Amino acid sequence: MNLEKTIKNLELRGFGVKYFKTGAEAVEYLDSRIDGTSVGIGGSTTVQQLGLYEKLCPHNTVYWHWQVPGAETLKNANAAPVYITSANAMTENGEILNIDGKGNRLAAQVFGDKKVYIVAGTNKICPDFDSALSRARNVAAVKNCKRFDNNNPCKIDDKCHDCRMKSRICNALLVLWGPMMGMETEVVLIDEELGF
Repeated sequence: MNLEKTIKNLELRGFGVKYFKTGAEAVEYLDSRIDGTSVGIGGSTTVQQLGLYEKLCPHNTVYWHWQVPGAETLKNANAAPVYITSANAMTENGEILNIDGKGNRLAAQVFGDKKVYIVAGTNKICPDFDSALSRARNVAAVKNCKRFDNNNPCKIDDKCHDCRMKSRICNALLVLWGPMMGMETEVVLIDEELGF
């Protein structure tokens, strides 16, 4: 993993980038930047591990379907002026990949007049697009699928089968080559192994 190259290429693509040695430093940074507003959070083990929801709740209105399930929470999260998610993978060339089953995380990253924070451990960085796609499909999606009560084939041998099951959680792939027009996207990189 070439961290310097990744940061440089993310910036060349127009992403803001902040780098932290620890998750605690990143949480303090985000807590200081996000204040008195509505915040949406996409499904993210990284956010969960960091305790970011609990940190932001006392001084923001935070919508996260992992805490309050339901369509209304998803709708409010998508409409919030600040959205926090993670990445399934990113390349040293500055591309950010996410796979989703329902689409709420993907939609919130690409539409709306909002500030998006993509919080990710450096373990998500891959040398190139093919290795990042493989990581997103065969590492992140498989581990995510194991959280659910289903019989998807990836749970058996830890690899994506491009299955056609209704319980499939990898129905769409989003690749960010740059921030969407009218949206500010900042990558918060943490030098720790976080999330899937």
